[in-house]
Amino acid sequence: MRHYTPRKGDSVVSYAHEVHHGIDRLDQSTWMYGCRDGKHRRLLEAHRQLASYIPDRTQRELRELVRYRRSLIQERARELNRIQKVLEGANIKLGSVASNVMGKSGRDMLEAMIDGEDDAEKLAQFARGTLKNKRAELELALHGNMNAHQRLMLKTMIAHIDFVSEQIEAMDQEVAQRLDPFQEDLERIDTIPGVARRTAEQIMAEIGTDVKSRFPSAPHLCSWVGLVPGHNESAGKRKKSRARKGNKYLRAALVEAAHSVKASNNFLGAQYRRIASRKGKQRAAIAVAHSIMTIVYHLLTKQEEYKELGANFFDRRREEQIKKQSVRRLEALGFAVTLSTEQGA
Repeated sequence: MRHYTPRKGDSVVSYAHEVHHGIDRLDQSTWMYGCRDGKHRRLLEAHRQLASYIPDRTQRELRELVRYRRSLIQERARELNRIQKVLEGANIKLGSVASNVMGKSGRDMLEAMIDGEDDAEKLAQFARGTLKNKRAELELALHGNMNAHQRLMLKTMIAHIDFVSEQIEAMDQEVAQRLDPFQEDLERIDTIPGVARRTAEQIMAEIGTDVKSRFPSAPHLCSWVGLVPGHNESAGKRKKSRARKGNKYLRAALVEAAHSVKASNNFLGAQYRRIASRKGKQRAAIAVAHSIMTIVYHLLTKQEEYKELGANFFDRRREEQIKKQSVRRLEALGFAVTLSTEQGA
């Protein structure tokens, strides 16, 4: 085994690419170990230090595509916020009436503004669908004062959004083509509440297609992603600590998926609300993301379909305890309680 000890001040990324290129020429699975000194090297040789798996070139390229697509989506969102800021600078409150400023109705209104139209009644006539019912609110929101500079900014920003949207669509097609042999796995992941198609593709790109050989268990996978609590204990006392570092790209996608199910009537939504009421929304999102990653591991390794446990899963598990607590509280208020089950229940 050949060891490489980086010099002081070296970045891991600066030399890892050269290692990756050399590994690509080897027809075997490869693991990388980091040794800072002789002690770490001895631990490595004693097989006590866990290695870092280096994905092959195909997976690394897929990761790069998916991560770049996510950065494009984020850039498009930032550009939409800039458009909103320009409109507010012109005292136009279109976003307070239309849920999507760049929807069909909003897009037509913006293009009319760029062409020089400033009559609120004429601009409101571009409303479509349910937005027609808000004609009076639209006319009030579209009363503003837009100058030539703001029109130029809007025109440039809309052109940039169109360009970025084309690039995102091209990335979607390329990612779909590269993941075509794994459609069954993608469809399994896509059935998990909160996990959309792009999130499923990002999960596959980050963890690879052969999950079982890389991660021996679901806790190992969750730890690698960074969805487990940090450990800060001293003198037998556990102190406050942050979650450990992991794959920041996948973790961000899973946390976003977790927040999307907070109002859903399913197991993950119930878990989010249950934890958020006691520990806050951020910890609830991390816990739900951990559950999503655990579900993904079992779906991919066991080749099973997702089974919904239901929003009342936690209540069913504590049924006797809930009944006793409810009866005790009612009796404390002076009520006589008799429990009976409904027929057919």
